[in-house]
Amino acid sequence: MKNAALARWMATVEGRLGPLTAVADDFATLTGVPVDLAGALFERAELAGFRLPARVSAGGSCQLLATADGWAAVNLARPDDHVALPALLALLGAPRAGLRTAARRTGATELVRSAQMLGMAAAALGSERGDRVPVRAERHGQPRPRDLNGLKVVDLSALWAGPLCARLLGLAGARVVKVESTTRPDGARYGHPDFYRRLHDGHESLVLDFASGALAGALADADVVVEASRPRALRRLGVHAEELLAARPGRVWVSITGYGRDDDRIAFGDDAAIAGGLAGRDRHGDPVFLGDALADPVTGLYAAHAVARSLARGGGELLCVSMAACTAAQAGTPAATC
Repeated sequence: MKNAALARWMATVEGRLGPLTAVADDFATLTGVPVDLAGALFERAELAGFRLPARVSAGGSCQLLATADGWAAVNLARPDDHVALPALLALLGAPRAGLRTAARRTGATELVRSAQMLGMAAAALGSERGDRVPVRAERHGQPRPRDLNGLKVVDLSALWAGPLCARLLGLAGARVVKVESTTRPDGARYGHPDFYRRLHDGHESLVLDFASGALAGALADADVVVEASRPRALRRLGVHAEELLAARPGRVWVSITGYGRDDDRIAFGDDAAIAGGLAGRDRHGDPVFLGDALADPVTGLYAAHAVARSLARGGGELLCVSMAACTAAQAGTPAATC
């Protein structure tokens, strides 16, 4: 039954993921660990019993909205987003209307700008398609080539993309330590328990009071760091990627963000996929979501591959991984019809 369900989900992205397939194959060549692409992309959907999405995401939080001049996604993923919804409607000049009605009266750029102003994750369809590379490597330390076996990976990330990266590194022989804040545990803990367990199987767990300064100590002997935070948030905690990389040869730091380390816009898997242009088409030719929060697993695979590649050339690098750019790299082929 599971294989049949995964096959249905894979059919939604058939022909769209050539670049990702090449990334998965090269990761397997570098590490000896084959990647189950269907499982990586759709395991959460299969476990949770999600239905194939249309213009509401599989998980239910993100809407793909027709606007006055195009399409845009608005993701109400957190309680604060729902609290802010009346303010968004007021900004759009439609305080008594629903979001879909307000969107139809508004340009996509204005809708997205207004939502982002309120801290919501939002994106116009295909707005991030362009020349930005999925992973940008910056050298800040001295090289020392080695493989993953026995290296210590400290995973500061949450939800899906970063933990999937850490899981793949663990399968390649690394020792993974998941570090969480006492005041802000990984939100994925409140999702499907089997999915969380599969992402973190075999990993050590460490819970710290980040405000105490303990985080810097937890990173002191890390060979690889995986995180998905705004750079300034970590700097306020006394953690600087560039300094950690310079302190010892061969280290690698993976920074996963929605749109790049120089951009504070937030993103989740569904809206980042829309930003990258990774969408299907219904029988009328209108866009629909593909898969389940695809930018998350796509980015996690790119990040793990980037670590393996970096270690092979000596490390000492800060790997800047953009979720929107990772999905944009898949969006060059024609959209599937759903």
